Formats: sequence, structure tokens, C-alpha cells
Amino acid sequence: MAEAKTKVTLVGTVLAKTGVEFIYENEAPECDTCKVKKACNNLQKGHKYRIVTVRTTHHECPVHLNGATAVEVMEAPISALISPEMAIVNSKIKIEFTCNKADCRSYSLCRPDGVVDGEKYIVTDVLGNAPDICDKGRALKLVEIRPA
Repeated sequence: MAEAKTKVTLVGTVLAKTGVEFIYENEAPECDTCKVKKACNNLQKGHKYRIVTVRTTHHECPVHLNGATAVEVMEAPISALISPEMAIVNSKIKIEFTCNKADCRSYSLCRPDGVVDGEKYIVTDVLGNAPDICDKGRALKLVEIRPA
């Protein structure tokens, strides 16, 4: 399987630390007049990223208090609960959120941050059974996924 590619982007200098993970939300209105807005806003909305390298390039920024710093990011693996039938390493799956029980202890793994409903992901590892019992009584597997 191909290794995940890195992408150069800009993040707030306070956040620019190797290993920091974040979910890209979207361009802020203050970015409209910025000359480097394409470098800041070149990620996919709703996807989870991990900073793998911090560069020395720094820019003033109307959004971030101490400016923005260039970093290399890669899409971060995401832990999720899926049905056992889909829990096959290297398989491509489509994630569809079917549970709305926000008070369930497994909810954050059934609907993890950084996963976009309806998008395809690749199962990179099967970690085992769900750590908690599903309130709906479903058998689930804990896996790591990344965008396809």
C-alpha cells in the first residue's frame, strides 16, 4: 500500500508543533484579502490532519494571533467502530453514520471527528473488539481508517 503523502500548508504558529492533530474546518472570511490564502486553505474540509514537519517560513495572519507557520501535514489515521464484515485490512469502505445516540459510550468512535459521512476510507488496521458495549446491541470492531 502506498505511503500517505504530505502536503505543505500554513497553521497558526501556536499550533505548529510536530504531532499536533487538527480537523480542517474551512476558510475564514478574513482570508479573502490575504495573499497566501491558497497555502492556508489547501486541505479538505472535515478531514483530520497530523503535523509531521514544522518549517521555518512564517507569515503575518489576520486570523492567528502570532501569525502562521508553514508545516507539512498528512491525513491522520482515525480510530472508528464499524461492522465486523467491513473490518478487513486494506479494504475500501464507505462510512455512513446510522446512529444518533449521542449519549452512548461508543458514540465518539461510531461518529469520530475527521470522518465525513458518505466518504470512502481504507481500513489500515483492525485493533479488536469495541471497547464498550453498543447501546443498540450491535457487534462492532475497532479499526484505524484513512481517506481513500
